[in-house]
Amino acid sequence: MYHSVLYFIIIDVLYLGAAMETEEVKRIIEAGISDCEAIVTADGSKYTAIVVSDEFEGKTMIAEQKMVYALLNEQIQSGAIHALTIKAYTRSEWAEQNG
Repeated sequence: MYHSVLYFIIIDVLYLGAAMETEEVKRIIEAGISDCEAIVTADGSKYTAIVVSDEFEGKTMIAEQKMVYALLNEQIQSGAIHALTIKAYTRSEWAEQNG
């Protein structure tokens, strides 16, 4: 019994160690969306990305999220990113949000 519990703890630690650095996620997003600013935070392999770009102008929330997911699909498929919350704004929306 104790051995199997220890085994799962070790696997969990190794899995979390495979998570990507937030700066790498930021770099990928900013390289893939023109004139973009990304703020990325993480809790283990669960990420939140605030993405600000006028490329989102006129797009639905789903279309905005698809743009960001497409850039990180490889990392999501590999498990380096387990969960991703995306908050996408145009520059004017971001300015309104942050006064």
